[in-house]
Amino acid sequence: MNQSTIKIDVLLDPNKIPEQISWVASDSNADMAQKAKAMCIAFWDGADKTALRIDLWTKDMMMDEMADFYYQMLMTMADTFKRATQQQELSDDMKKFAKEFFDKFKAMQLKEQQ
Repeated sequence: MNQSTIKIDVLLDPNKIPEQISWVASDSNADMAQKAKAMCIAFWDGADKTALRIDLWTKDMMMDEMADFYYQMLMTMADTFKRATQQQELSDDMKKFAKEFFDKFKAMQLKEQQ
């Protein structure tokens, strides 16, 4: 049996706000740790039937980057849900919501710029 390890390092400022996030995976071909501006990790606790989450973002993460990050996560979750359940209609609904969310964000950004 193979084992893979993912290591995440978070550099905090004096106020414990993330300044830098980096990660490395033992199965990765990358020579160095990869930098990230945000991360969301969820674990399913089958005994308690609850999701345990870690959501972090660096202070230099821009609002438009956060909206794009969430749009991409929602689209990926829809694909994962379909692969796991074969529920195409529900996956399509999730993708529709993701697109509406992102379109609404972009419209709000344009309105603020005027």
